[in-house]
Amino acid sequence: MIQTSAQAYRRDRWLVLLGMAVLILLSWAYLANAARPVDQMMAMPVSPPWDAGLLVLSLVMWSIMMIAMMLPTATPMVLGFTRVQHSREPSGRAVGLTWLFVAGYLLAWIGFALVAAMAQWAFYSLGVMSSSMGSATPVLGGVLLMGAGLFQWSGLKDACLTQCQSPLNFLLNQWRPGGRGALIMGLRHGLFCIGCCWLLMLLMFVGGVMNLIWMVAITVYVLAEKLLPWMRRYGRVVGLLLVASGILLLYGGPASDNLSLGAEPAPLSVRLSMDYCEPDYGSAGASGALCVDLLLH
Repeated sequence: MIQTSAQAYRRDRWLVLLGMAVLILLSWAYLANAARPVDQMMAMPVSPPWDAGLLVLSLVMWSIMMIAMMLPTATPMVLGFTRVQHSREPSGRAVGLTWLFVAGYLLAWIGFALVAAMAQWAFYSLGVMSSSMGSATPVLGGVLLMGAGLFQWSGLKDACLTQCQSPLNFLLNQWRPGGRGALIMGLRHGLFCIGCCWLLMLLMFVGGVMNLIWMVAITVYVLAEKLLPWMRRYGRVVGLLLVASGILLLYGGPASDNLSLGAEPAPLSVRLSMDYCEPDYGSAGASGALCVDLLLH
């Protein structure tokens, strides 16, 4: 059976959508598992000392978070790229070139993830986070909220958002042929998206690095900004609300000892003691039980 061009395009489009859906769902599944409450996880320190190993783990976590949050927002651009490639390249090659475009896009966000992981390390070392995976203290949270709010009014935000809102405009002005061109185009589109959303992503420090509700809320907002042209006007209103929230957090938050940049994090310590209980000879084969005493104070 001879496949028409329209049929081949629909097949390629569904292949791309299916692959993206699998990648996005796996990323969200990882984040949901990683965000489980500490009392449902294996006994381990909540805030271990930062070292190179923990930095790598933080980089992996931020990278998966960016895939989960930002790849859905790039779907219109990716499908637009597939369509244009399908009209230029032999059937079947368009899918491979599209995945090179996606790889370039995600590479840009992985670069951002590295910066975010290093910022997390620095914030925790300065004592402006409640724990290594927790939320920012009021002074850092207030600064981030006000910064994100003011950025909503900036020319850089508008310029980058324009590139993200118009797939056709981006493809016409940034087009490069071949596999290398697809990778570069994806990287450039990722950089535009970072320029548009980087401060919104840093708001994860305000709600908690592994706060799923904040992840979903930011993802939905970024998606709305990209898909709905009128959101540019309301984005400025959102900016004002963010600035107001930052001011409230700075001046209406807890006592001043938590507002000092170098202050110790708010009292949140977890002591794990692991002792062997008396053997329970009433249970067959039980020679001992591991008791984990999780004390929050």
